[in-house]
Amino acid sequence: MTRKYFGTDGIRGETNRGAMTAEMAMKVGMAAGAHFRRGDHRHRVVIGKDTRLSGYMLENAMVAGFTSVGMDVVLVGPMPTPAVAMLTHSMRADLGVMISASHNPYTDNGIKLFGPDGFKLSDADEKAIEALIDGDFPLSSAAEIGRARRVEDARGRYIHFAKSTFPEELRLDGLKVVIDCANGAAYQVAPSALWELGAEVIAIGVTPNGKNINDGVGSTAPGLLSETVVASGAAIGIALDGDADRLIVVDETGRVVDGDQLMATIAAGWARQGRLKGGGLVTTVMSNLGLERHLAAQGLGMVRTKVGDRYVLEKMRASGYNVGGEQSGHIILSDYATTGDGLVAALQVLAEVCRAGAPASEVLHRFDPLPQLLRNVRFSGGKPLEDPRVTDTIAAAEAELAESGRLVIRPSGTEPVIRVMAEGDDRAQVEAVVARICDAVQKAAA
Repeated sequence: MTRKYFGTDGIRGETNRGAMTAEMAMKVGMAAGAHFRRGDHRHRVVIGKDTRLSGYMLENAMVAGFTSVGMDVVLVGPMPTPAVAMLTHSMRADLGVMISASHNPYTDNGIKLFGPDGFKLSDADEKAIEALIDGDFPLSSAAEIGRARRVEDARGRYIHFAKSTFPEELRLDGLKVVIDCANGAAYQVAPSALWELGAEVIAIGVTPNGKNINDGVGSTAPGLLSETVVASGAAIGIALDGDADRLIVVDETGRVVDGDQLMATIAAGWARQGRLKGGGLVTTVMSNLGLERHLAAQGLGMVRTKVGDRYVLEKMRASGYNVGGEQSGHIILSDYATTGDGLVAALQVLAEVCRAGAPASEVLHRFDPLPQLLRNVRFSGGKPLEDPRVTDTIAAAEAELAESGRLVIRPSGTEPVIRVMAEGDDRAQVEAVVARICDAVQKAAA
């Protein structure tokens, strides 16, 4: 059974279209509330959001939905996704909700759900909620309708939590840090946490107006961060995305450091301290082969999963790893959090820079990535990946790359696109392989 509304990271889409209307948000609240009403205790849901204009509409609709099935609602306002997960667990809530479309533009929004343990919902829970959305379920009696209240100190609780993950013996005194909050959910908490740890903070992307989230700022647009780091003479720059579960770093020269390099840095530090579990880390099929070779040279392993931080986390939990993530900057440190947390990951990176007493450019660039090329091929219908012309071309490319490279071909989960990625020691060979496969897919899809 395929899911009708939920994708790899909750429900997401263009606001006031399809699945992202106020009506649908209310139905999701009603269905999720009904599904998580278990036992005779007073049920509670924590709702957070990022800074999108549509957040007000969806938040109010979900409050109506949850209270109509007898759940009390705790509103925490603009907060990072990992903060909502943490607060859901710490408040002994039955459910957590984050209203955000992450790194997407403000015209989109989304709904992410967390269980009482702070982890994202399983496929089974999401399917059960979908069945209720399209079905019927009883509303509460007039006497049992839920209440809603706003918690004013939620930001302080999360700041305290984030600071507690930074090593007690270290301080950020004298370290000039530029933090780019993408005009998103962390625009208040991230600069405050860094300042309280002693850093000299230069904050950008901290003036949200409802429409400028991720607009030329944040982890998907690090240009302004690079310019600001160099112009201000800062030691390092940190970029979060709209809901602050993703991290990209810029060193003192303005060079961007991606998630692969950051995971390598954290894994090396934790291995040195005897903290790394599982003998390595978990990444997706998109992480660079250079990372895999780098870890192997240190006696560390690397396990790959499908694209999506939920699959990374599932593997981490199943196999006992405590570091995992994606090249895009979703970094999961399960000793501290149940989901990706950009601020917590940034603090671990800063700890390594402080311990090394060396420039970020020396500390964070752990390996030279292999040439990697990704192209998207759009198709109008059919199953081009099953066409013999495509399968034969892919098989020939895999044989050609052999031990010198890697090939990943996958359909997009959200649009009619085939993603073709290759990497290897020889850039010209990688480009030629990708071109041949894309050409075969285009002919098969014609």
